[in-house]
This record gives sequence, structure tokens and C-alpha cells, in this order.
Amino acid sequence: MKDELIKALAREGRVRIYSNATTHLVEEARQRFDMWPTSAAALGRTLSVGSMMGSMLKSDHEQLTITINGGGPIGTIMVDAYSNGNVRGFVSDPHIMLQYNDTGKLAVGTAVGTQGTLSVIKDLHMKENWKGTVDLQSGEIGDDFAYYFTLSEQTPTAVSVGVLVDVDQSVCAAGGMIIQMMPDAREEDIVATENLLAKLKPMSQMVSEHEALEEIVRSLYDDVEILSCQPIAFHCPCDKTIMKRVLTTLSKAERMAMIEEDHGCEITCNFCNERYQFSENELRELEDFIDAHDRR
Repeated sequence: MKDELIKALAREGRVRIYSNATTHLVEEARQRFDMWPTSAAALGRTLSVGSMMGSMLKSDHEQLTITINGGGPIGTIMVDAYSNGNVRGFVSDPHIMLQYNDTGKLAVGTAVGTQGTLSVIKDLHMKENWKGTVDLQSGEIGDDFAYYFTLSEQTPTAVSVGVLVDVDQSVCAAGGMIIQMMPDAREEDIVATENLLAKLKPMSQMVSEHEALEEIVRSLYDDVEILSCQPIAFHCPCDKTIMKRVLTTLSKAERMAMIEEDHGCEITCNFCNERYQFSENELRELEDFIDAHDRR
């Protein structure tokens, strides 16, 4: 199944649905950071939710940042999401492999922990960014985002996310779903949705079993109306020019040490693990530019 995101309505427009298939973008993240299964599942679930939340933004210039830290061994999970559904992100420790003894499933909740918070910062190009923060409930990601939507955005929401990791540690299925009650939702809409959720298979299983995301979305209710369908990807806007700006934030002493002692440097982007090399000559040219700018 290709990576894509669908927006839809159901129950005569009183129920809103977001759903995505993210297998390939989560696998790209796994490869970029050499992630072990539990780390891959935790980041993959957050990337899937982030993609759907990013698509809720109103403008191409807006973006949001998700930060999760529950005090568990995985450390911090950070994801940037954009209005086109593209995402990027990382975890502090990519090499976590934990399983629940009773089920053998990946122990994402244990890896993430519950002694901390989930926060969402929205850059809406206003005077100040919008921020919502909630205490983590389970560390399993889906339940925590459902709690976030209900508490911070006052929207009754069900969230399902899943990442299925193969025996070779590659990601073989991943995706997410958000179902929200619109303000005019009726009691029968809530009951119908509760019944649906009680029978809903894990999202990663549905992605694995179906050939197209639209099949999954249309199977939820009798009157699903697809509003849009768009491709999504793991995408980081970093480049060498941006990394050069990072170098200008260092002290002159630090830059001179790179020139005179290291004879060059390498900078790694935290969000995508892309590495950028700067030669001694490139660093000297940058230093000359900074000196000339400072003399003006």
C-alpha cells in the first residue's frame, strides 16, 4: 500500500475521519536512524499521528511540532509535521527493543514511560505560537493523543495508530486513524462510533491486509464521503545552506578550532540524520564572510 492520507466525513457529515498509510515513510525513518523495533514503533506511531494533525493546519506556511517525553528509556520523541501531511522526526535513543512478556508485543508504553508530557506547538505565523500540553496517560501514543484532543482541543476523538515490524526488523505495515465527533454529532453517532471502535482491528493489521487505504476508510461507515486523498512522505527541508547558518551560531573560537585543529567539520541533522561535510576551505570562506559582515 502506498503512503497517503485521506480526509473523509461520515454519518451525514457529523463524523470526521483522518486516516493514513505510513509504511514507507516509517521504514525510511527506521533506516535513517538504524532504529530497533520498539524505537521504530514509538516514532512511527508519532509520525503517523503527526501527519494527520499536520493536514489539519489551514495554511502551507503553518507547521506543528510534537514533543513526547515520559521519562522512559527511549527519551524524547520529536516530530515536525506540515500541512501537506509530510513529517520528519527522531527519538533520543533509537536502539530500544522491549517487549511485553505476556503478549510478546512491542512495549512502546514501557519505552516511552508515563512520567512526563505530550506537547504540541503550532506555528500559525501569529505573534505567539499556540501550545497545548497534557500529561501522558499510557505512553502507547494513541491513547495519549486521544486524551490530548479531548482536553486541549475540546474535541471528542478516537485515535488508532500502529506499526508492524517484520522479523528482519523492517517496517512491513504502519498507519493511523483519527475519528472525531463534529459539533452537531448526535447520540446515535456516538453509539455507532463506539460500536465501530469496539470491533476495529489494529491499524497496522488493516494496512497489512488491504491493498488501498480507501478500502479501509469506506469500510468504517455506510455513507463515507471522501473529501481528499494526498501522498505523504518523510521529508526534511534541511540542506547545506541551512547547516552553514548553524555554523554562524557558534562562537568564533569554536569555528577557528574546526579550521585549525580539525581542518573541516561534519554536521548531522537531528531530524533526518543527513550528514553535511564542510572542508577547511569552506570554513575559511565562511569565516571571511562573517568577519566582513561584522566590520560593516
